[in-house]
Amino acid sequence: MNGSALRRRFEPVLRRAFHLYWRFARGMTLGVRGVVLDGANRVFLVKHSYVSGWHLPGGGVEVGETVEDSLRRELIEEGRIELEGPAELHGIFFNRHVSRRDHVAVYVIRQFSQDRMPERNREIIDCGFFAPDALPPDTTAGTRLRIAEVLEGRPPIPLWS
Repeated sequence: MNGSALRRRFEPVLRRAFHLYWRFARGMTLGVRGVVLDGANRVFLVKHSYVSGWHLPGGGVEVGETVEDSLRRELIEEGRIELEGPAELHGIFFNRHVSRRDHVAVYVIRQFSQDRMPERNREIIDCGFFAPDALPPDTTAGTRLRIAEVLEGRPPIPLWS
């Protein structure tokens, strides 16, 4: 059997094997973000040390963790924010800027407590509440879009930005 015949014979098997590898080794990633609004409708944003711009607080959902557990954990870690009422699901968005398999669940939080602003650390170098018309200039496009959807009642767009 020559090389061309071997390739034709084994190509479908290899294609299936690679498909299974990518499906299980490179599964979908899921993140969570919170649109945290205080009584004046100011939104809480964070600035990370490892990526540019201002973002909604959040991060990746860990193995064995529910999305809501991840949201609670990330809000405490990044903003010392503890939920005191239900977090309302705003939408689930495809974030193709991260990968072709990344999705982000965004929640709206209006009932919370925060004993104080967190201190700067290796991950969060700045944070604060901002009026929607006075967001920091380098607030990311996806963050601005989610804030506008929530506060202006716009229908969610399925892409992160």
